[in-house]
Amino acid sequence: MRAERLDFPGAGGTMLAARLDAPDGPIRAYALFAHCFTCGKDVFAASRIAQSLTQHGIAVLRFDFTGLGASEGDFANTNFSSNIADLAAAADYLRSTRAAPQLLIGHSLGGAATLAVAGSIPEARAVVTIAAPSDPSHVTHLFASQLDAIATDGEAQVQLAGRPFRIRKQFLDDVAQHALQPKIAALRKALLVMHAPGDTTVGIDNALHIFAAAKHPKSYISLDSADHLLTRREDAIYVADLIAAWSARYLPATSASA
Repeated sequence: MRAERLDFPGAGGTMLAARLDAPDGPIRAYALFAHCFTCGKDVFAASRIAQSLTQHGIAVLRFDFTGLGASEGDFANTNFSSNIADLAAAADYLRSTRAAPQLLIGHSLGGAATLAVAGSIPEARAVVTIAAPSDPSHVTHLFASQLDAIATDGEAQVQLAGRPFRIRKQFLDDVAQHALQPKIAALRKALLVMHAPGDTTVGIDNALHIFAAAKHPKSYISLDSADHLLTRREDAIYVADLIAAWSARYLPATSASA
């Protein structure tokens, strides 16, 4: 596997830190990976899935959304719309420097953002969601106890995954205005929905809503006892291998570029 550290301008003009994992041999296709809410490109699930996909000839670009990880910007100024715009910028970057992504993968809220942006990436043939909410506003339950404070004061500091983040009212207003169902119904791309029935962060009913809204070809795979963040190595590898096997039908048999 070859790994390359990159950066490119995001939606707001700030530089986004990225990593491109590529196979040692020919590249069959490029994939774009969107990480979970407040995570980063180097979270275990993203790293393991990207590394495993390279073994199937797929190069994977993953990056830190604005204000997270090594990317520039203030997280408090970001929202679901900026995540969508960052994903579009990442696809543009791949298109102009390598080849446009034909496989889109999104984990948790990154999965919702992937569903929202997929229609604007014409080269994408297949879309995968992992533990994704069917409505981006679902994420607000993670800081439900602070919602009144955010509404009253305009912002509040919340604890997410043991770290402090500042959430502003504009974030709540933004997620509330996004309706994914019409975008899912109009996707016109192959869709794979992956979700664990025991996910305590994003309930399994979200997978049902995504799957029901989508048109064929669509598939669902249960992740059984996996946790939301795929922290067990075997779960992350299982997900990567299934994505590679499923997407093989939709990706070119020959290399996309070197």
